[in-house]
Amino acid sequence: MKIKLAKSEVIHFVGIGGIGMSGLALVMSRMGFEVQGSDININKNIERLKNNKIKIFIGHEKINISRATIIVISSAVKKNNIEVISAKARSLPVYKRGDMLGHITSLTKNIVVVGSHGKTTTTSLVASILSLSNLDPTIINGGVLKSSNNSARLGKSNWSIVELDESDGSFLKVQPTYSIITNIDREHMDYYKSMNKLLNLFVEYVNRVPPFGKSFICIDDINNLKLIKLIRVKNFLTYGTNKKSNFYISKLKQLRDSSLFNLRVKLPGKKTFSIKKIKIPIIGLHNIRNATASIAVSLSLGIPIDKIKKGLIKFKGVQRRFNKIFEYKGASFFDDYAHHPTEIKEVLNGVKSAYSSEKIVCIFQPHRISRLNDLKLEFAKCFRKADEVILCPIFTAGETIKLNFSYESFARQMADQSQVRLYHIKDKYNLAKFIKQNIYGNKIVIGMGAGTITNWMRDLPKYIK
Repeated sequence: MKIKLAKSEVIHFVGIGGIGMSGLALVMSRMGFEVQGSDININKNIERLKNNKIKIFIGHEKINISRATIIVISSAVKKNNIEVISAKARSLPVYKRGDMLGHITSLTKNIVVVGSHGKTTTTSLVASILSLSNLDPTIINGGVLKSSNNSARLGKSNWSIVELDESDGSFLKVQPTYSIITNIDREHMDYYKSMNKLLNLFVEYVNRVPPFGKSFICIDDINNLKLIKLIRVKNFLTYGTNKKSNFYISKLKQLRDSSLFNLRVKLPGKKTFSIKKIKIPIIGLHNIRNATASIAVSLSLGIPIDKIKKGLIKFKGVQRRFNKIFEYKGASFFDDYAHHPTEIKEVLNGVKSAYSSEKIVCIFQPHRISRLNDLKLEFAKCFRKADEVILCPIFTAGETIKLNFSYESFARQMADQSQVRLYHIKDKYNLAKFIKQNIYGNKIVIGMGAGTITNWMRDLPKYIK
């Protein structure tokens, strides 16, 4: 007799349109759960869910959860949300996304990717290797894979590859089998309040990795170095450009559309060996590190080197990770998700190495007032590899707090600290006008941010004809 898991349950996702929520909802639906959800606006994630026959409500209303027996909420959902209030009034169980993700991944062996930056690309690289090695994993990612045009898929094996969100501490809800820690940066301080608290939670997380698993930690990151000194059980391996790494990156070469590098692999109790001429179809040292993490975990799973190399070279990429979207008057326009100073610097370093003869123009939309308040100076300094910056209005993501400074003074500080020509525009129409009048010739133009800037960039061709 075949038992259908949670046959009588109706699982309702509040804020289902988010990339993480939509991916989890899709996987749970394909696992056989009855899934529905609501959000305030239609977006591409919701359209993908609708195409997969998942019922979607636009707008939050009490009636939306009339059939629901379990509620899942994203970190963006407020306590005063009418559906959450109604659910609690009916004594329905309410779970954060991280909680539900932890329960779902407990049904599989898993590879979990955490860190402040690089999670999505690393998760996608691991997924590419395992998929081309016929392991057919379940994938729950924080970005849309170009290979499937989805952020998630249900595999047929008992393996899952999962990107975890550390923004609210919920990454501790997942029990990892293998874990990759890309870096730990000053991020989400509105929740953590201090770097010490954030670091200690990562320590707790790594200590939970079982003895038959392993953690892979990038030691190019200063906070990861602090982390490994605090880990109780030394069940981890390291990677990076640091010569002490177990997976040591060397002989890096940047091309215009790809990166080449070698790895020296030195594992406890085993003979040291090298993997030469590794090629990935993406640029930047940060992506070489991400690829190295994927190689490290794949080798630990016993995947042959030739299949690992094939999985990397066949990698199709992730949407909004330095994706070329159009050309205009000789200039090439790209879309990128970078919204933190560290991410911006890494992207610009990669672009500068690969496109040394082109001028670099950044169209930057700051994401969240709290982040800009906390990292004002870091943002002002992070555009030093650019030639020009077009500063857009802040995408507040629903925050109601105020800036601790004037936006005009921030613009002046950025121009001074990054030594760039800076232009301040008001909206996407103002941006299009500026592009039409000023952008031409041998330039790389990059839209950066986690808000509406991606839509602005993709709408530009309509307004600059």
